[in-house]
Amino acid sequence: MSQIDVNQDDLMRLLVGVAQGDRRSFQQLYESISGRMFGVCLKLAGQRELAEEALQEAFIQIWHHAREYHSDRGTPLGWMMTIARYRTLDLMRARKVRQHAGEDQLEQVEDHRAGPLDESLRDAGAAQLTGCLDELSDNQRDSILLSYYKGLTHDELSQALSSPIGTVKSWIRRGLIALKRCLER
Repeated sequence: MSQIDVNQDDLMRLLVGVAQGDRRSFQQLYESISGRMFGVCLKLAGQRELAEEALQEAFIQIWHHAREYHSDRGTPLGWMMTIARYRTLDLMRARKVRQHAGEDQLEQVEDHRAGPLDESLRDAGAAQLTGCLDELSDNQRDSILLSYYKGLTHDELSQALSSPIGTVKSWIRRGLIALKRCLER
């Protein structure tokens, strides 16, 4: 199975094997989609080292959580690509904090991790949000994620995505409208 002709049924079969701890299935899964996932990580991060780390962490998460995949979370590929996107964004945020916080400021860093209530609410809506994000075009999804998770301005998004600012604004606006409709269903 090559990365070009990824079949959702094959991915599902491999995910079932991974959920059962089958290392061969994990290896085949990696060989099937790692190129695509790395492309997403690299596009978001803009740094090869960070993208490689995000890809590794995404596959570790897939290995440990494969049995939690359900079809209501989207396609197998969509679910795994979402994991790669979120791991990349998490690492970008973590590195940004480390780069900007001096030793004397570390005691003042606020813990932004979610509490137990936030976790349960997030888990309840995570599957629906993931499914809705998968329905967006790649440009819409990337624009929204980079804007809201990385905090890029429209000008920075325009440069990062090599697209005119008006186009980027349209992707965000249309993507948010589509997300809202999807979440209201």
